[in-house]
Amino acid sequence: MSISITRATFDKVMVPNYGPAGFIPVKGLGSRVWDQDGREFVDFAGGIAVNALGHCHPELVAALTEQAGKLWHVSNVFTNEPVLKLATALTEATFADRAFFCNSGAEANEAAFKLARKYAADHFGTDKHEILSCKNAFHGRTLFTVTVGGQPKYTEGFAPVPAGVTHVEFNNIDSLKAAISDRTCAVVIEPVQGEGGVLPADKAFLEAARALCDQHNALLIFDEVQTGVGRSGSLYAYMEYGIVPDILTSAKSLGGGFPIGAMLTTEKVARSFGIGTHGSTYGGNPLACAVALKVLELVNTPAMLDGVRARHARLRQGLEAINAKYGVFKAVRGMGLLMGAVLADAYAGRAKDVLKAAEQHQLMVLVAGLNVVRFAPALNIEEADIDEGLARFEAAIADFVTPR
Repeated sequence: MSISITRATFDKVMVPNYGPAGFIPVKGLGSRVWDQDGREFVDFAGGIAVNALGHCHPELVAALTEQAGKLWHVSNVFTNEPVLKLATALTEATFADRAFFCNSGAEANEAAFKLARKYAADHFGTDKHEILSCKNAFHGRTLFTVTVGGQPKYTEGFAPVPAGVTHVEFNNIDSLKAAISDRTCAVVIEPVQGEGGVLPADKAFLEAARALCDQHNALLIFDEVQTGVGRSGSLYAYMEYGIVPDILTSAKSLGGGFPIGAMLTTEKVARSFGIGTHGSTYGGNPLACAVALKVLELVNTPAMLDGVRARHARLRQGLEAINAKYGVFKAVRGMGLLMGAVLADAYAGRAKDVLKAAEQHQLMVLVAGLNVVRFAPALNIEEADIDEGLARFEAAIADFVTPR
């Protein structure tokens, strides 16, 4: 059966919770993407910080293809070799002793929040159940994770939401001190707020969170769904800060485009998830784990991580040069290859217009709220692709400030 597909098909058959771009990508290679009409785009979006090694990286294709010929799925009634290899690699490379695998960042955070409450109940009683998160945070789209996330727009219409969640001001130590108590079971922080505007945490704020958690017998959770697996310039952003959490969540770049999420924690905390307390039908499946293991192998090298820092500098320099000419941004911020350009007050609320202008010049970018244009290209993006993407972005900005 032959089915003709156009962008209009989306509006006819899909639930309308997304508003995708006006073109349909059909092929990708490295940091270039082609649409149905054969137009070539430079990809500065990276699938929202997912395609860590670009599109169709040959070693990832080979890892997936090889595993696809062996074993796809056996469920967690059994274990499998790829999941054990991946867990071993992650625990050897991080603070963690134990790993739990799922399919997405939201599921990884759901597991982390449940584990924090279970650990507190096991050791201190059920009254110790409150979770502190940051305003403007984003932790996923399940009912629990949107509640912990600090953006009310994501919980509108879904009440009643889970209780026991309090939000503090990001990077405000006094706000955190005022909210934490002996009823607090966990403090959850993104080292860089991604959806909230690509805003890095202050080191002093994370240090205070670590000390306050220790003081109140609470767990410190770092949501590294967006910052993890090389995007910060270190394997995980906590390494950039030198502050170790009790639980870390990872997804996005971990699979290089294949769906996988992970929760990493210590031996002591992990014990609270005994047999039957939590699970995931597809979590830790051989296909996802085989790909993620190859991603980890390729990313966790000095050459790759140093390259992320060098690419950050090149992209930042280019964005600042564009801004010097057009004056559209009041800040360029971020860490590694998770960067945000904050629109000047004269253009406030128009980040989506910049995205649309970039589309017209065959460049894929992102937004982070109404005022920030976000960039999350592949960690191995070629310098020539950065330069070409910046040239297209400048052309888009020129159209944006002087519309035709």
